[in-house]
Amino acid sequence: MAMSASDIEKLIRQALPDAKIDIRDLAGDGDHYAANIVSAAFKGKTRVQQHQMVYNALKGGMGTELHALALQTSAPED
Repeated sequence: MAMSASDIEKLIRQALPDAKIDIRDLAGDGDHYAANIVSAAFKGKTRVQQHQMVYNALKGGMGTELHALALQTSAPED
């Protein structure tokens, strides 16, 4: 079963409440998404660490209910 964009946003928001999240369904199949996420929690973290935070927020859904998620993450500019 595929994960909806609203489900993805809900899980990310639980882990990163301050996040600005923009999710796009890339293929129209509910399986391939792109997400742009901006959160203060990313400040001082490497890009890999930021992406790991997002994958952890998805609680194991990556690779099972969610086939592909192209991520762009950043901390807000001061």
